[in-house]
Amino acid sequence: MSTYVYGITTASHPSPPEGTVGVGEPPRPVRVLKAGELAAVVSDAPDNLRPKRRDLLAHQNVLSEIGATGCVLPMRFGSVSPDDATVTSVLTERADHYTERLRALDGKVEYNVKASHVEEAVLHQVMAENPDIRAQAEANRKAGGGSYDDRLRLGELVAGAVKAREAEDGAQVVQALQPMAAAVSAGPESSGWLVNASFLVDREEAARFLDAAEQVRKDMPHLELRVNGPLPPYSFVEPGPSEPTASTAGADAGTG
Repeated sequence: MSTYVYGITTASHPSPPEGTVGVGEPPRPVRVLKAGELAAVVSDAPDNLRPKRRDLLAHQNVLSEIGATGCVLPMRFGSVSPDDATVTSVLTERADHYTERLRALDGKVEYNVKASHVEEAVLHQVMAENPDIRAQAEANRKAGGGSYDDRLRLGELVAGAVKAREAEDGAQVVQALQPMAAAVSAGPESSGWLVNASFLVDREEAARFLDAAEQVRKDMPHLELRVNGPLPPYSFVEPGPSEPTASTAGADAGTG
């Protein structure tokens, strides 16, 4: 029977409440595997597991139960090991790394921030800021729309200005929020977002972080800013670019 892993914590961490269940249909009972000073919260893994809403919520609920009583290194949904012995073996092999991460993440949560441009607002902004774009647009207007090449040039000027604005605005968002964070982890790049970043925030700093995000919304009304959290610190199970690297760091524990 394969073993589904929800998270890693210390061996002294309180066990999940009796009757806690996780993924699967019917839901599998949650249990604890210990190895030295570490422990993994696990259950039997169901066959053909898929990211259905019920199982995604079950995974999150188990982590919430564990996290309510202390620090936990959350595994991402779908983290499955061949068996219990493999889990305890990994705990033993990477004990120094997991212990360091537990210390680094104690008392911290993750906020994911995504930002995108409000198209009409940013187009208005780049037109107002760029005399070349205004001149080309006016020339096209006077020429009844302009030739194909004229329209192409205007499109290229606008696209270049928007791309430059995306880079500037993305850097400005991160710069405004970074002082309230212990670490920042860049998420996968996507054409839909000019910022996709996760911030590791002390629980005591959470209100200041959210206030800073609200100030960004006020200062940059041409952006749509989405803040998701507090979350378990999924993006920081492994050291990020702005954190020191543990001597035993290896494969991404967040993906199994």
